[in-house]
Amino acid sequence: MKQITGINHIGLRVRDLAISREFYEKLGFKFIMGPVGPEPVAIVEHSSGVNINLILNASEDAPTSNILMGEGIKHPGYTHVALEITDVDSASKLIEDLGITITERVEYEGAKFFFIRDPDNNVIEFHQPSNA
Repeated sequence: MKQITGINHIGLRVRDLAISREFYEKLGFKFIMGPVGPEPVAIVEHSSGVNINLILNASEDAPTSNILMGEGIKHPGYTHVALEITDVDSASKLIEDLGITITERVEYEGAKFFFIRDPDNNVIEFHQPSNA
């Protein structure tokens, strides 16, 4: 489909705006607006153009584990977002200095990447391509 020009935003369902906002601001995202709309949604955006809609309607009684990434059964669905980075070593040091746990590190065919989880267990990959 020729009309697609890129990804407009990523939607992440979260429990608490204040907690999620603080977490994503640590990663360099700026709070734009919200809550707005019927869901409701708060919007954060990174200077790189990555836009995340924090969907503020997660049930308080929902499981705290990530059903797509933290369970033995492989359910269909979006499992994570991968943010491209230029330097895996400096990015991982920054993440660790922020007190955020790196849950996995991988090197594969020259690419280097690591994973973290946000306060609602949404998985974020930081990916340095093999050509970087």
